[in-house]
Formats: sequence, structure tokens, C-alpha cells
Amino acid sequence: MDFASLAGFLATWAGYTVFARKRAKVAWCLASSLQWYRVEWMLRMLDRDMRMPDTAIIGNLERVIGFFASTSILILAGLVTALTANKAAIEVLRTLPFAEPTSVEQFELKVLVLIFIFIFAFFNFTWSLRQYSFANVLIGAAPAPDSDDMDADERRRFAISTAKVIDQAGHSYNYGLRSYYFAMAVMGWFIHPLLFIAGYVTVVVVLYLREFRSRTLQSILAAEGKTLLPPRSK
Repeated sequence: MDFASLAGFLATWAGYTVFARKRAKVAWCLASSLQWYRVEWMLRMLDRDMRMPDTAIIGNLERVIGFFASTSILILAGLVTALTANKAAIEVLRTLPFAEPTSVEQFELKVLVLIFIFIFAFFNFTWSLRQYSFANVLIGAAPAPDSDDMDADERRRFAISTAKVIDQAGHSYNYGLRSYYFAMAVMGWFIHPLLFIAGYVTVVVVLYLREFRSRTLQSILAAEGKTLLPPRSK
């Protein structure tokens, strides 16, 4: 039951990631709608003499992601500690109602799964931070509004490329956040595999509703007079 639920967990996580990526190409979601605004942001950035507000926005995003990256390290330290105190943790689990009996090997497997999840989250958060730093460099290298070094097409291409770097940073941040969501589902595994299954199915439903059907998405689209229809290319 443990291995079956774990296999379903990995398949569900990977399956939703592939589904969300393909679905975003034919329907509006938070990622595709924000990419449209990122391009608009970079186009307006090229028309400004002062780019301090743009770098300040990037800095705010970096601080939020840095918090999650630091938190991932603290969680990993706690999980490694749990491995060394497995017997005491198992005794605590046995006092919980409906908890399935857990051996030392089963407990260590579950903790190791959590460790791998937060390592994955940490790498995604730090990669997101690096990509935002690349975006800062691109903004610093952006041509001045009155510069003749680039024509209109070249300036537009520069804006789209810079927005794409920011978009990729946002995707990495999103993958890290999903890791936290799915890690919450793994917590139910310590009590019973069925609770684990119910947990990751619930996570997928919540993620889908938030990314593709949320009121936030509708509001983002409504700001430009759009609806939940297939996205147009920028």
C-alpha cells in the first residue's frame, strides 16, 4: 500500500506538471496571463529614463523567493533531525487516532521522500533567484528611450526576451511552491496511505482551480478586457 500510494503520488505530480504546461498553451492560466503583462511591462520599461521602479519590483520578488529558499533549508535540517530521532517520532505517531502502525524503515522512507521534495524545492527557488538576477542585468543593459542603437523591432525583441527570462523565473518559483503543496500531502502518509492519496488528489484539484479557474485569474484578464478563452500570441 505504501509503494502503491507513492507511485500514484509521483505519477500525479508529474502528470499535473505536464498537463498544466500543455493546457496553458490553449487556455488562459495564471502563468500565460502574467506573461502577457510581463511583455507589456518590459515595453513600458524601455520608454522610461529611470528604471529604478523596475529593479525594485524584481528585488521584491527576489526577497519573497529568498524567504522560501531559506525556509527549505530549515525544513531540511528538521527532517534530517527526524531521521536521527525516528523511534521517538514513531511513538508519537502511534498515539494519533487512525494511524497505521509504522516500522522504522517505513518512517525513514517517508522522511526521505520529504527530504527529496524540499531539495527539489530549494533548487527551483535558487534557480528562480538566479534568473531574476539575470533579468536585472538585462534591465540594466536596456537601451535608453532616445537611443538610436535599436530600431522598433529590435527594441520589441529585447523586451520580449527580457520578459521571457522573468517568465522562466516565475515558472521555477511556481515549481518550488508546488513542491510545498505536495509536501503537505505527504504529511498524511505518516498516518495512513489512504489519507496520503486523498491529500495529493486534493492538492491537484486545488492547483487546477487556482491556476485555471480562480477569480484572481478572471480579474487579471478582465483588466485588459479578456475572458477565459485561448490566449493570443504576443
